Amino acid sequence: MVLAAGLALPLLAQAAEDPAVAQLTQRLMAIQANPDASQLAAFERLQAQQAVADLAKAKRRDLDQARYLAERRVEIAETSVRAALAQREVDQLERTRSELLIEASRRDAQRARQETEQLRVQAQIQAEETERLRQAAEQEALARQDAETALTSVAGKQTARLSAAQQNALKLAREEAELVSGNKLPGSKVDSRGEVFTFNGDAFAAGKGTLSGGAKGQAKALAEYLNIGKKGRVRIEAYDAAAGVGDQRAQALRDALVAAGVSASRLQVAGKKAAATKARSAEVIIAP
Repeated sequence: MVLAAGLALPLLAQAAEDPAVAQLTQRLMAIQANPDASQLAAFERLQAQQAVADLAKAKRRDLDQARYLAERRVEIAETSVRAALAQREVDQLERTRSELLIEASRRDAQRARQETEQLRVQAQIQAEETERLRQAAEQEALARQDAETALTSVAGKQTARLSAAQQNALKLAREEAELVSGNKLPGSKVDSRGEVFTFNGDAFAAGKGTLSGGAKGQAKALAEYLNIGKKGRVRIEAYDAAAGVGDQRAQALRDALVAAGVSASRLQVAGKKAAATKARSAEVIIAP
């Protein structure tokens, strides 16, 4: 440091004669004047001062090379100082970071212990509540099972009574229809389509669409049955292998029901091109 200051004094004398020497000398003195940088890059600054001194004493033929070397040495000194300052800041930041990490670690550990204790207490409370709810659910399930058993028994009895009442109502309606009309109803069954009355193969002459006398009587009895209590829509389906005969049969059966008092708006007809059998030539389906 003393050597650097001693070298700087002669340079000040030379600075008045060479502007480059003055500029480079000022840059070196600026480093020296900075208390944060005055102790940094001493070797690089010494080399720069020596190069500037050589520039001040250089002969004309060596002037360009001496100036270039002096400028590079000063630049290297400045760069070294900046790098050293930056490293010092990095080291300080690293120390600060380490201190903060240690403090944060202590706080995190304490917070973790507190949270662990809170979670333990919460877990215990939840376990107790879960057990209470489980016992309550078991009791509720038993009570519900008892209630469902009782309701099922009652519902089963009510369903059986309702079914029996419905069957009895249908039986009475059939008997009344047959009594009023003086004719027997065609055979019937109940399936997914509803209540189905089936006219057998004797209801129509072979290949014909005209109702036989017995079928007309059955149609009259069926009309009475429909007018007594069955208010739903009615679909008439008739069958024959010959084209158009199924439609004729369905229409003839519809006309017979309308003539016996059934509202035409309730009736739908459909002819099926399918062979009639001894057991079935037409069906009247009453929607549920």
